[in-house]
Amino acid sequence: MTSKLEGLLKRIVRSGSLEVTFADGRRVTFGDGSGQTVALRFADQRTEDELFTDPQLKLGETYMDGRLVIEAGDIYDLVALIKSNTLAEDLTFGMIWRGVARVALARLRSLLPVNHNRRNVAHHYDLSAGLFDLFLDADWQYSCAYFQPESLSLDEAQVAKKRHIAAKLLLEEGQRVLEIGSGWGGMGMYLAEAAGVEVSGITLSSEQLRVSRGRADKRGLAGRVRFDLQDYRTMKAAPFDRIVSVGMFEHVGRASYGLFFRKVAELLKEDGVMLLHSIGQPFPARVNNPFIEHYIFPGGYIPSVAEVLPAVEKAGLLVRDIEILPHHYARTLRLWRQRFLARREEAEALYDARFVRMWEFYLAASEMAFTHENFFIFQMQIARSNAAVPDNRDYIAERERLLAGFDARRVPLEKVEF
Repeated sequence: MTSKLEGLLKRIVRSGSLEVTFADGRRVTFGDGSGQTVALRFADQRTEDELFTDPQLKLGETYMDGRLVIEAGDIYDLVALIKSNTLAEDLTFGMIWRGVARVALARLRSLLPVNHNRRNVAHHYDLSAGLFDLFLDADWQYSCAYFQPESLSLDEAQVAKKRHIAAKLLLEEGQRVLEIGSGWGGMGMYLAEAAGVEVSGITLSSEQLRVSRGRADKRGLAGRVRFDLQDYRTMKAAPFDRIVSVGMFEHVGRASYGLFFRKVAELLKEDGVMLLHSIGQPFPARVNNPFIEHYIFPGGYIPSVAEVLPAVEKAGLLVRDIEILPHHYARTLRLWRQRFLARREEAEALYDARFVRMWEFYLAASEMAFTHENFFIFQMQIARSNAAVPDNRDYIAERERLLAGFDARRVPLEKVEF
């Protein structure tokens, strides 16, 4: 007997090869047989019913729960196969009304004055430091690496990312730099050591604050790099020469873009320069992915460039350069997932098998967004004066060459203590 889910899969999977073992034991193949076969098994009828009614949420949930089992290929192969085949006309009535309900709820939330930035950040970034140690590079860079050239290792590409950003900041010795979203301190320490600047890093994560302060102390940078638990919205300080924000803007939310850039304008000197590094998507999204919203990044939102620019302009700021990096994060995410799964047993010891599958799905779905949904990284250079940045981009490569010399001499990073 053909189930509703079987009919849906037959309609969706036109190309590729998907082999499904249903709860009643039937094994059915979908697609035209091309490419690598992805094989999966449903543990029970409830799994099939849930996937039919709400696949956008339940695909991740049932995999996380161990009720959807991948027997050939991996979870990235499955989500990529489904995404590459799905068309608008494949949506069922249930998918459509759930989508409409989520859009309505997202709009309602955007109108409410309640903001849970601290709580949302803690949900993800206050996880055990040992978890991130399993898959990040030696400097704990939890943002897109820069694979230029493509042959770089993850650690080398993360150094290249810091070098690229530092070059665009046009740093000079003695300048004061604000880092909005300072993570585990790696970027702030790099800028201080590479250019002789003073860095103030702010974060909403107590765990990141603890680790970053410890790292700065260990490297003898406590007098030049300061980290604080501080919300950018309420920060009061003398204007900075430079502002940098890497991988934090995705947590600001559309309703707060105006506030964010007004605060940047307030905290940036007249001849100052800012570098904003963020994930972007090709058009404004009506609603977030429900699995990522609920389990991974509550309150997050990936902007389109078109949503960001009006807020920059209204704040009286000037966009001096925008660079689009379309493929670097896909490679970064794949390496993170490979490294994470290579240490699966250690991750399960920290949490449990369900948590590990949740994170595997998150990393795979995020990679798929860059390989199949045209997500990208944008680096936006912002200033208050046209004279703050040269009229050509030659200075970026020139400064990167100088910084490469520093990188070759830099004292290796110590293992993070947690």
